[in-house]
Amino acid sequence: MLTNYIQAAMRHAAIEWLAEDGVFYGYIPGLDGVWADGTTAEACRATLQEALEEWIMVSLAHHLPIPPIDGIQLAVREVA
Repeated sequence: MLTNYIQAAMRHAAIEWLAEDGVFYGYIPGLDGVWADGTTAEACRATLQEALEEWIMVSLAHHLPIPPIDGIQLAVREVA
């Protein structure tokens, strides 16, 4: 499920060229704080995926809500 979520999120990724800064900037709409930059679009996308993975780990560790993407929901289940 985690892999499916990451793949779905990355399909929504937006990568833009920032000419004034000379870098590519990437973000995932709906996931506040998940962004990256890079000297190439590919480098930006790779860094963005790393940022997404770290954002998911921190969110799960702190029981923060993670917005569903394409019907995929991540959450920590309480163990009885």
